[in-house]
Amino acid sequence: MSAAADVLRIPVAVDLAAVVVGALTGGLLAAREGFALSGVLLLGVTGGLGGGLIRDALMGVPAVALTNPAYLPAVGIAAMITFFFSGWLNRTTGLLNTLDALSLGFFTVIGAQKAQLAGLPVASVVFLGVATAVGGAVIRDVLLAQRADIVQPGPYNAVAALIGASVLAVLSGPLDLPLLPVAGMTIALVAGLRLLSVHRGWSAPVAIDLPLQARTRWTQRRSRGGPPDDPE
Repeated sequence: MSAAADVLRIPVAVDLAAVVVGALTGGLLAAREGFALSGVLLLGVTGGLGGGLIRDALMGVPAVALTNPAYLPAVGIAAMITFFFSGWLNRTTGLLNTLDALSLGFFTVIGAQKAQLAGLPVASVVFLGVATAVGGAVIRDVLLAQRADIVQPGPYNAVAALIGASVLAVLSGPLDLPLLPVAGMTIALVAGLRLLSVHRGWSAPVAIDLPLQARTRWTQRRSRGGPPDDPE
């Protein structure tokens, strides 16, 4: 497993870039809402570091965001950029959407990887991969006093992370495939699903009543077929 850890480990620079993108999206949302500087900083921190803080708290390990001296300053700088240059950033929505999709993929892989290195079962690997990917967005929505974006119909977010984390957990776990190609494929899969859902208008599935749907279809078929013949 030690060799696998060396192969799959995400470079700190890439991890930091994903954190910065998360901070930019959180800070930009706060700026659009007209928040004060403290609000922009708070949403920047939660957008960039929230998922990792949740993951590390659940795993009972020191938070990387607090032990690594680069994370908090990077998030603070990103939040300040959104505070002073929100108008310019609003004109780069396409770029931010792409970066956001890539960061979702990286966060999914980072969370799932740390769970695997801790020897956790497949279900826990998937759960921590998703929690790392979307945890910051959940905290952000709670602070905004609104329904969490991941529980509403809309472009794939948690769904993309769930599919990606499941693929990584199975391929690099029970199937024991090479970890680096699996990680790269997972990042591309999650980012691709997210971007496709945005551009094509795909929405996450909502709860359905299967018995009701079956009765409705059966009733419609009977009505199209007409009433049964009366016996003579």
